[in-house]
Amino acid sequence: MITLSNINKTFRVAKRQAGFGRAVKAFISREYELVHALNDVSFSINDGEMVGYIGPNGAGKSTTIKIMCGILTPDSGVCKINGRIPWRERIDHVREIGVVFGQRSQLWWDVPIIDSFELICDIYKIDKKTYKNNLDELTVLLDLEELLKTPARSLSLGQRMRCEIAASLLHSPKILFLDEPTIGLDAVSKIAVRQFIKKLNCEHGTTVILTTHDMHDIEALTERILLIGKGRILLDGSLDELKKHSSRRKTLVVEYTGTEPEISEGMTLIEKKNGRIIITLDPEILPVSDAITHLAARAELTDVSVSGITAEEMVAELYREYHI
Repeated sequence: MITLSNINKTFRVAKRQAGFGRAVKAFISREYELVHALNDVSFSINDGEMVGYIGPNGAGKSTTIKIMCGILTPDSGVCKINGRIPWRERIDHVREIGVVFGQRSQLWWDVPIIDSFELICDIYKIDKKTYKNNLDELTVLLDLEELLKTPARSLSLGQRMRCEIAASLLHSPKILFLDEPTIGLDAVSKIAVRQFIKKLNCEHGTTVILTTHDMHDIEALTERILLIGKGRILLDGSLDELKKHSSRRKTLVVEYTGTEPEISEGMTLIEKKNGRIIITLDPEILPVSDAITHLAARAELTDVSVSGITAEEMVAELYREYHI
């Protein structure tokens, strides 16, 4: 169980203008600005949940993750994970968590991956049987067999990220923190990583906290979303609930032959090409079935597709609504 209550964190950041003269002045007397990274952040996550933690750059996502990992200490507030305060009981705490930072590596750059894994085994004091079982399972699930004898510096980004995820799971953590785990990956690698994370959660009950800007990751993996902006939790709910909160707008792509169908009140024409129009409408004003009936009565339709708001559009609307 993860519980955060009224967590606050402020950073003091040095500021100066460009130019040599100002650099000399800053060397003698620096000016600082206070940045409020987190303001009364509170939420709880149950065992086995998969939660997407989203927000724009600088919203406070990584700061929250680092506090939950025990890397940072908050200015005030309470954080308890499995009954422990992360920064006070860090050694016991890190035995039960795995962390993957998409832009930071825990692998040694010039040695084969298997050497990094064995060193991690020694650091976490994993017994040899558990280590071998976990390594064998991760090697199969993440297709690592050809990579284990290769130095990290010789791997592609997608290959290295699969190894990073394996390294974070060798000690069988109960909680997995993923900070941009699919950043820069190709489509095939992203799908492989998503499938593995879902399998891990389903078979081992691992709690997963995912921060990412890739909304396809959120849609594929999480059932619950936490939206943070300007250091505050703004929304907490399922993806479907957030879509309803954001917009009920529907998009119709209509293909036809002959005369172009006339649109009615409640419809908005977005795009028009030969034999194809794109329309948006609000189902509360004009139901989709009525819209299709109206169009079919005025033209010979060959195909109609209906789609709701995408995850990217939803998040963009939420950002605009909360001015973040």
